[in-house]
Amino acid sequence: MRHDPTHEISGATAAEIASSVRGLIERGALAPADSLPPVRVLADRLGVNRNTAVSAYRQLASSGLVVSQGRGGTRVSAPEAVAREGSANDATLADVGAGNPDPRFIPDPMRALAALDGHPVLYGAPVVDTDLERWAHARLGGDLEVAPEHVRITVTNGAADALDRLFTAVLAPGDRVAVEDPGFLTVIHTLRIGGYDAVPVPVDEEGMTPDGLRAALDQGVRAVICTPRAQNPTGASLSAGRAAALRAELADHPYVLVVEDDHFSLLSRRPFHSIIAPRHERWALVRSVSKFLGPDMGLALVASDPHTAERLGRRLRPGTAWVSHLLQRLSLALVTDEDVRAEIMAAGAHYSERNDAFGRALERHGIRARPGDGLSLWVPVARPAAEVAARLRERGWITRSGDEFRVSPDAAPSHHLRVTAHDLDDAAQDRLAEAIADSGGA
Repeated sequence: MRHDPTHEISGATAAEIASSVRGLIERGALAPADSLPPVRVLADRLGVNRNTAVSAYRQLASSGLVVSQGRGGTRVSAPEAVAREGSANDATLADVGAGNPDPRFIPDPMRALAALDGHPVLYGAPVVDTDLERWAHARLGGDLEVAPEHVRITVTNGAADALDRLFTAVLAPGDRVAVEDPGFLTVIHTLRIGGYDAVPVPVDEEGMTPDGLRAALDQGVRAVICTPRAQNPTGASLSAGRAAALRAELADHPYVLVVEDDHFSLLSRRPFHSIIAPRHERWALVRSVSKFLGPDMGLALVASDPHTAERLGRRLRPGTAWVSHLLQRLSLALVTDEDVRAEIMAAGAHYSERNDAFGRALERHGIRARPGDGLSLWVPVARPAAEVAARLRERGWITRSGDEFRVSPDAAPSHHLRVTAHDLDDAAQDRLAEAIADSGGA
């Protein structure tokens, strides 16, 4: 009978327990995908408080050493446990699965950078640049039905950083979080690494479904992550009616943290409909600049209630992890420049027009894919998506199987591909549509 190395876990404090597990992993006694004992079992075995074991697992998760799989327990991390966004490292194939913006539509920052006030920022300075805070308060707070005096602005190093810090500030490992299914890869990855229990909520053409949200709330979720526009990967955007229905479901849960990730913001061709009600107590609206100023800008604005802002701010004090003021001033200079705003509007029109064109190409080959908002199309296929994606790769195309966007790894096989075709001309789009149809898409 194989020796169970988890019986070697020792320690009386969270740090000691985490160090013990780390040592077992480093020595190879615990291998990737090996299960760790449930928190209660470990706490009883070591004679410690359950919260001590929770804290130990949280430390391990924050270091990327373990991942939580909800009811599947906590396991030692394996390389590439979840898919990530970005281009594939294969120059011989046409990559239409990257989900990237078109670099031709990312504004050149050099002119704005040269004109910036270069005064140095020292330790003890305000975390948020005052001019950026004023602009963000008007733009983000103005889109919500929350009283202006109840809106606080925080700046993070991109949307992924905002989500991670929000989760860490407000939640504990094992807490349940309602998340769109299929969902955004970064959210799924962040939840798994952090040890949170992701509760899938179905998405249809109008976004997160009220029935799905109700079921998640009945399971005791502590947070809800919603994409109001350009949901990734489906492209769905909330209608006014759907947003109202979701608000109604949340009405009896004012202290559940509601996080809206409006990642497409300035590029979106759809109106913004929020599920944050005026009197909801815990909420955050996140808007990054990566889709229109480029992923390398690494900045996101977070509007939130005072309590959530205070918790979030504890992790963003000067001298520890505040966002570069130079980057803050550069982002503000770009988004307030009339020429840059015109470039962003042109980019939004480009993505919309090219997605519509690809939708027509697919329809000519017998595939009905309704273009939504965003950088990609969610393409239905007749055969399992993984099989279609493999056949497309043999024909020279890299796509993303919908399986990669499932919240539950053991869910039924997907019958969708996410395809980023906005940078293809009409002829190339038609060739791709034909290849999808011939590979089992129709």
